[in-house]
Amino acid sequence: MAKMKADEKDLEAKEEQMALLGMSGDLTTESKQLTEGRKEETNISLEYSSDMKKARLHSTLVALLNDPVLADIPKNPTLTDVDTLISLELGSAMRISVLKLDGSSFDVTVMNSATVKDLKQAVRKRIDDTEQSKMGHRHISWRHVWSNFCLLFHNEKLLDDTAKLQDYGIRNNAQVQFIPYVISRAFKRHSKRRKHRFFHGLSKKGRTTD
Repeated sequence: MAKMKADEKDLEAKEEQMALLGMSGDLTTESKQLTEGRKEETNISLEYSSDMKKARLHSTLVALLNDPVLADIPKNPTLTDVDTLISLELGSAMRISVLKLDGSSFDVTVMNSATVKDLKQAVRKRIDDTEQSKMGHRHISWRHVWSNFCLLFHNEKLLDDTAKLQDYGIRNNAQVQFIPYVISRAFKRHSKRRKHRFFHGLSKKGRTTD
């Protein structure tokens, strides 16, 4: 009799253990489900936050581009473009007008410490961007351009790429102009051309491309 009671107690203890294990398993499953649910909610929250940040950034950029102070920013500005224009407002950069052979002109912005090479690169970028927006993809041989034309400031040719613009007396709102000029192969020096050959972008009289 005592043995039967002991067996019954053992059986009850085992059933309680099984019940506890079952409850533990259920709790573990529920815990996993809750954890996964929280992860999904976190991912959705992060995606929403990222989308919100992008929307705010886009809105800020649109507002900046519509600001008159930044009206000179090109359609696809680089960080360098924006930095240079901000420097212009702060007085550490200068705007230079470039007179073309057809009498029209355009502006470029360079740092106050810019060299002749920097100015030529700014001119190249401005003309390339204009050509791209007006006519789609168009290749201009700039090696040919700078071999046949140069920039002039107050009757002084800007021939030394390493020279500082300020050494020529170029300051903010100064104007330089294109003139026909070619490097003589025989003497490896610059000399005026006898015949003018114009290329599209500098003159309406003709076009020169590769």
